[in-house]
Formats: sequence, C-alpha cells, structure tokens
Amino acid sequence: MNIALYIETIYHLKTRQLVYQVLSRIMHKQYKECISPDYLKILSIIPPINKSQCLIYNKEETDCTNSATISFLNISDTFSSWNQKEHGMLWAYNLNYMDWVCQSDIPEHICTQWIDKFIRDIQKNLIGLAPYPTALRTINWIKFFTLHPACRNKQRDDSLYSQVLFLNRNLEYKLLGNHLLEDAFSLFIASIYFQNEKLYRKSCNILKEQLQEQILDDGAHFEQSPMYHCILLDRLLDSINFSSHNLIWQHQKNINRFLQAKASLMLGHLSTITYADNSIPLFNDSAYHIAPCVKDLFKYATSLGVAWEPIPLKHCGYRKMRNSQFEAIIDIGNITATYQPGHSHADTFSYELRINGLPFVVDTGISTYNKNCRRQYERSTIAHNTVSVDNKDSSRVWGGFRVGKRCKVTIELESNTIIKASHKAYKNRWQRIFRITNKEFAIEDYYDGDAVSYIHLPANADESRIRIEGATHIDVEQGKYATAYNTLLDCKIIKIKFNGKLRYSIQ
Repeated sequence: MNIALYIETIYHLKTRQLVYQVLSRIMHKQYKECISPDYLKILSIIPPINKSQCLIYNKEETDCTNSATISFLNISDTFSSWNQKEHGMLWAYNLNYMDWVCQSDIPEHICTQWIDKFIRDIQKNLIGLAPYPTALRTINWIKFFTLHPACRNKQRDDSLYSQVLFLNRNLEYKLLGNHLLEDAFSLFIASIYFQNEKLYRKSCNILKEQLQEQILDDGAHFEQSPMYHCILLDRLLDSINFSSHNLIWQHQKNINRFLQAKASLMLGHLSTITYADNSIPLFNDSAYHIAPCVKDLFKYATSLGVAWEPIPLKHCGYRKMRNSQFEAIIDIGNITATYQPGHSHADTFSYELRINGLPFVVDTGISTYNKNCRRQYERSTIAHNTVSVDNKDSSRVWGGFRVGKRCKVTIELESNTIIKASHKAYKNRWQRIFRITNKEFAIEDYYDGDAVSYIHLPANADESRIRIEGATHIDVEQGKYATAYNTLLDCKIIKIKFNGKLRYSIQ
C-alpha cells in the first residue's frame, strides 16, 4: 500500500465525503416496499429527447424479456440477470438505467413487461438498487408513465415510490459531484410526480446548493467532461420540463427561474466549446453516443423556452483558438472538481486540432471504465497531446477514478492568437506556448532537461504537414484511440524527444 498516494488523494476530499464513506461501509440501508399516495392528477410534459436504440426485440414474441438483444457501449447480449457483470460494471449499470423505456420504436406493452420484470426481481438486484442507477431509472420510468398514463397502475407506482424513498435514504454524499446532482434531479422530478412537498423542498435545497457549486461562472460543469456536461444538461432540461408544465405549488416558480438560469449558462458554454459541426471535444472522460447530441439539446431547450448566448471559455480551463482553416481546443486548466476528480485525466496542456473541419490531432479518448491497464493508459499523460518527463503523469491518476497530487497551472499570456502557460509538475518548470495564424498552428515547449512531446494522429492523417524544430529524436509508433466505448481505432503516435526548446507547427 502506498500511504503517500492515499494521503495525496484523501487530502482533497470534503469532510462530508469522508464521513459518508465510513458510514456507507458500516450501515446498509435495506430496500423496503412502500405504498404510494393516490395520484392527484396526470402530469403533462413536452416529449423529451428520444434515447438511442438499445433494445432490439422480435415483434412476433409475446414476451421478449428473455429473448431481446440488449446493446450498450457497443456490446450486445441477451438478458440473463439484472446483475449481469461479464461486460463490466458500466454495462450492468446501463442495463439497470432502463433508458429503453423511452425509445420511441418500442411498444408500450414491451416496456411494461420489462418494468414488471424489474419489480418482480428487485429484491435480488444488487446493482439496480445502487443509488446512481436508481436515480436514472426512476426518471426514465416517470417519463414513460407521464407520456403513457394508461400504463400506470398501483403496483408500478408503489414500486416506483419505494425506489424513490430508498434513493432518498441513500443519497451519494460519499461521492458528491455529478452523482449527487443526478440523485437530486431524480428526487425533484419524483416529488412533482407524486406531489410530495417534503421531498420537493429537500430536492430543491440540494439542487440549489449543487448547481451553484458545480456549474462554473462560464457555464461549464466543474468535472470538465463535455460528455457529462451534456448528460447533466439533458437532466436539467427534463427537470424544467416537468416543473414548468406541472405547477403544483406556488413557490415552484422560484426554482423554475433558477433552473432556467443555470440551463442558459450550460447552453452558453456548450455553444462555445463545441466544434463547428456541433460535436464535442473528447477531453477527460468523454465519448460519442452516450450523451444526447448537441443539436438535440439545443432543440429541446428551445422547445422549453430557454434562451442562451455563447459564453467565453475561462473557468473551465479550456480555450478555443480558431480561424478559417484551424480549430483547436486546448486544456490549460487545473482540476476544478478537486474533491471529485474521477473523470479527470493527466492531460494538462493537451489539445485537439481540426483542419478544415476534419480531425487531425486527436485525443486518445476513453474506451472503458473497467479498472485495467487500458483505463490507466487512457487517463495518463502519455496518452495525450502533451509533454511527459520520465514517463511521469502531470497529475497522479490511479485506481481507475482517483487522482493524487495535481499540477498547478500558471497562465502567463492569453489572446486570440497566442496562449502561454506553465506548470512545475516535473522536476523543472515546463512552459508551453500555443500560436495560431492563417498559415499554421504552432506549439513551443521549454523544459530544462530531457522530455518527450506526444502527438496523436488518425491513421489516415498526413504527418508531413508537421514541421519539427529542436528534436533530439523522433519516433512514429502505431497506437489506438477511441471515440466510443469498447471501440479502438488505429492512430499514429509521434514521440518527439527534446532537451531545452522544441517547436513544431502544423500547416
């Protein structure tokens, strides 16, 4: 056991986290069946974003719950158990989110078959009763029952109510971050569905506290993952949808204004950080085909009457440099979610670059959440377009979702055409300068000692566009990168050794 590493990691946690980490290990709150209140009225909402297809069934089957093909994270299988872990915990979590009940191409009776099966099996379902999948699943069930009120019955409402109360007793204070925020969204939507004012007030307090803390002044979610930013924005829009169309209490108008203001901030950030084609950069834990696409989020927000304006990038640590030919997004920030860095990478001063709209320098991305060598590599410094010394990470990532000692960035100069920043995570201070002109995108590195700069290119990229000055040795290796889970693509990795000053330009 590396005691120093644990101390470095625990140092950044909140006292509340540490207390709840201990309590969660000694106190196990049991799931209890509860009786739901009689429903007071049928809710109405604008149809939310339609989820991508994940359930494929035989239309001739009368009961497809044991024969349908379920596909998550680019892995398909048939159902065997709600605790189906052979494809990893994230796949099992997706199974228990039950997003597919919101699929527009699945008949209502198929969805209710799955809901009833879940209810029958719930006492044996260890994964499904974890707080995070419970939060997401209850939102999905409420969406389904609201859009298809004929599918509501007492047994289903009782189970849904029991799951909501179970979540309420197991809020994720041991993790905080996006997990607690998802818990709060779920309680908020459920409080409106069941017209439970006590639950409503509690969820409002958590939402106000967490959105104030987690949404930065430039509209970014503080965990600095564009993918999770989109996921949480979708959930925020769902909350606005339910609350604005179902005014049960007079004081709801106050929380509606607050939620709409936070949504405007998040939309403003998203409109700035996305590329010209509305795709997101794959910084930190980000992948395509997980969160709703940017165009759908903008359309959803517009349908709810939420307006926004682009917001300059600042507090999130990302910057965009662009002209008619080049579009670069770079990372010059510190880890802002200091106590919840599980989705952070050691990628300081890394960047992505597109030329005439096409990817040229790519992020290695993420292909897995399993705690294995690939996960460790994808979070490491050498997996990014930045500099490493002695193969060390700029921030000490470990354990799949943990970060020990973190580097501290100093921004020395910033304009539309040049950014200069430095840190001292290695033995000596390292300075990197980004420059953009109509003819080139250029990088200058200054480090007093031996160092290696990494550049990751798609397999079909023309590496002759790169001009290198000051290298002591250059290697080109074959590697892999990911734009989606469980899918690896070929790439070229250029490793540039230097001592002192290195400059390379992409033309």
